[in-house]
Amino acid sequence: MFAPIAQFSIMPFPNIDPVAIHIGPLPIHWYGIAYVFGIMLGWYYARQLSLSDRLWPHEKSPITPVHLDDFIVWAAAGIVLGGRIGYILFYDMGAVIENPVRALQIWNGGMSFHGGLIGTTVAMVLFARRNGIPVWSMFDIIAAVAPLGLLFGRVANFINGELWGRLTDVPWAVVFPTGGPFARHPSQLYEAGLEGIVLLIVLAILIYGFKALKSPGLITGVFVCGYALSRIFVEFFREPDAQIGYLAGNWLTMGMVLSTPMFLLGVWAIVRARRAALSS
Repeated sequence: MFAPIAQFSIMPFPNIDPVAIHIGPLPIHWYGIAYVFGIMLGWYYARQLSLSDRLWPHEKSPITPVHLDDFIVWAAAGIVLGGRIGYILFYDMGAVIENPVRALQIWNGGMSFHGGLIGTTVAMVLFARRNGIPVWSMFDIIAAVAPLGLLFGRVANFINGELWGRLTDVPWAVVFPTGGPFARHPSQLYEAGLEGIVLLIVLAILIYGFKALKSPGLITGVFVCGYALSRIFVEFFREPDAQIGYLAGNWLTMGMVLSTPMFLLGVWAIVRARRAALSS
């Protein structure tokens, strides 16, 4: 039995208004700012990678800064549409069937990373084929910068007081406004650290230290595996979505189920990339 947060927590929840500013009657939320900032910072980093010919196969980048400028709109559409549709399909279908208008209410549940990944993947395939870019290289450059978006997105989840963790008595536990008067893991920050900072550093080391972009698909595979493992680990500390709960016992969650095939796909991408490199 866990005691109320006031007894254990030494990390108070920051009283940050989810609405950053108002432009007339229009509220601008931190969540939206985080998405925009993450995309723009990822775009800048991707441009730097595209300008470094030495990192790519045959000492020539197959992607130009102009390509990346054009892809921003495609990426944003893939993230938002895929993320929202994915959340509805994976987590909220019953409620949407009862009230279809709920599908447009992005504040009810938000978006799914797995859905956003699928949407962005579709956007990348279509964009690469349209512009004559090798698909695996397109995947790699976006995978390399994706942790930036994850970092800012998870911090925004924390500011919003959503997707909080399970009950705990650890000294860094937090009371969330919508989580009841109990100590909870700040699981959003765990995800920001693992999916964002750690994964970004690992990928950068592989890119700049081991020239991993010269093996198309390798960075993609490492990113997918890294995200899947991070998500499965954090799911042990994160409260499952209320409308779904645990799928088995008090440990198996939808996030784990969706991340398992993702991990296997990542392993396949790594093996494929290594075999292609050895045969070339």
